[in-house]
Amino acid sequence: MEPPIEPIVRMIGFGEAAMAFAGDEARGIWAVSAYDSKTDDPGEWARKRADYDRMDVDGAATLGDALSGGRLILSLVTAGQALVAARQAARVLMPGALYLDMNSVAPATKQAAAAAISTAGGHYADVAVMAPVHPARRAVPLLVSGPAAHAAADALATLGFTDVTIVGDAVGQASAIKMIRSVMIKGLEALTAECAVAASRAGVLDQVLTSLGPAAPADFAYRLERMTSHGRRRAEEMAEVAATLATLGVPPAMASATQGWQQLLGEIDIPAVTDAAVRLAAIDQGLVQENAIRADSGRNAA
Repeated sequence: MEPPIEPIVRMIGFGEAAMAFAGDEARGIWAVSAYDSKTDDPGEWARKRADYDRMDVDGAATLGDALSGGRLILSLVTAGQALVAARQAARVLMPGALYLDMNSVAPATKQAAAAAISTAGGHYADVAVMAPVHPARRAVPLLVSGPAAHAAADALATLGFTDVTIVGDAVGQASAIKMIRSVMIKGLEALTAECAVAASRAGVLDQVLTSLGPAAPADFAYRLERMTSHGRRRAEEMAEVAATLATLGVPPAMASATQGWQQLLGEIDIPAVTDAAVRLAAIDQGLVQENAIRADSGRNAA
């Protein structure tokens, strides 16, 4: 199929990744019509509308409005909403539309999403975002697979994405690479948090980091920031990683443990600080409060 060329790109979800891709350097190249489910929440509506205004994006009131007549759709939602978004989009997308599923989910989830889009007459591509979207933005590495992979790669190039690699013609190949890689990448974050919190409580953080030598995480502060800022979203991704491993017959012990740490740190209210010591102290205090809440819940349940 030929890649769709149109001046308006339709986005489902308008969070960190979508805003990075639709940043200043994209203006004048393509316009965006976006729908984010947060606008359905009265408590989030004003904040999301402000994002639309700041990014010069046409914020649609409904998914149908955002996708109406659109030939190119980028889905950028949380892992837990990826399949829901695809099924909802299938009800309203234009036949022949190209649906780029850029969400961090298991191959089986993407295959289910592809079935929904294909049944509606759309073309589906599995796209894996292989690095943080900042600071790279549209230079972030992307892997693409599926029957529409070549059309998707051409469309992404037209949009200004500069690092796109086709890895196969089956939906699930790109996402399998992403999911299995996350065992290591997200797992290292969880190991960093567990080690650092324990060492800090024992009063031996500097000594532990020194003893690790070359194995000590050079991006210690960055790993903690990613978990506290995006832990809930990453926990959803790790649930998809665990599902991927289970499908392969691999016990997801590390993936499930990582999911727990990501969820725990994501639920702690951490100030927007860059100093690792301050962030670690806030994490420690948050864990104390979390343990107290769990203890109270246990006593009440008993």
